[in-house]
Amino acid sequence: MKTPRTRGARAPGPAPGTHEMVVVHRALRREARLLVELVAAVAPGDTARARVLADHFRGYRLGLHRHHRGEDEVLWPLLLARVDLEADLVLRMEAQHERVAATLAAAGRALPAWEGTAGEAERDTLVAVLAEHRAVLLAHVDEEERALLPLAARHVTAYEWAALGEHFMTSTPQSELPLLLGMVLEDADRSERAALLAVLPRGVRLRWHVVGRPVHLHRTRTVRRSR
Repeated sequence: MKTPRTRGARAPGPAPGTHEMVVVHRALRREARLLVELVAAVAPGDTARARVLADHFRGYRLGLHRHHRGEDEVLWPLLLARVDLEADLVLRMEAQHERVAATLAAAGRALPAWEGTAGEAERDTLVAVLAEHRAVLLAHVDEEERALLPLAARHVTAYEWAALGEHFMTSTPQSELPLLLGMVLEDADRSERAALLAVLPRGVRLRWHVVGRPVHLHRTRTVRRSR
């Protein structure tokens, strides 16, 4: 017979691996910074380079969107059902997601004009929007790590936390997984990399080592060649 779950209580068992979120955030911080720097460095008229970075932005945007959607659909409802005084924190995280999404949308609107012409004015407009996006993103992930992850560790089970990763895997096109997984693993240390890969299905791990890793390395060299 199951023990009834009380509001605010987490079921017995292993704690969730919330450090995974820190590793994901590390990648988001890096890519948001690089987008600003790399776009700013594109010479006026270099439409080939603009197309490369525009494609990279779309991949970054997809990964961030899937990451936040998983929190919106999986994590926030769990926490709101189990917390009282901390509900304002969860609601603030939701509002911050909306602001991050708004800055991504603004960058998406500024992107086509620069991608098509690589004009200096269009580039500078896009850089300003990407810098605003980065500032909003950093404020969000900093607070999430400082306040939200300890809350999740107290109220969410390891099984429930794992559902975040499953949501990401099932909602992301297979063609984009090498790029997104590579982004996350790039700055992970050996133990972090092992922990992240361990939760993936065996077939996904195999595809990553055989196909995904070389694809990611090639794309990364292409994107960052001017640095």
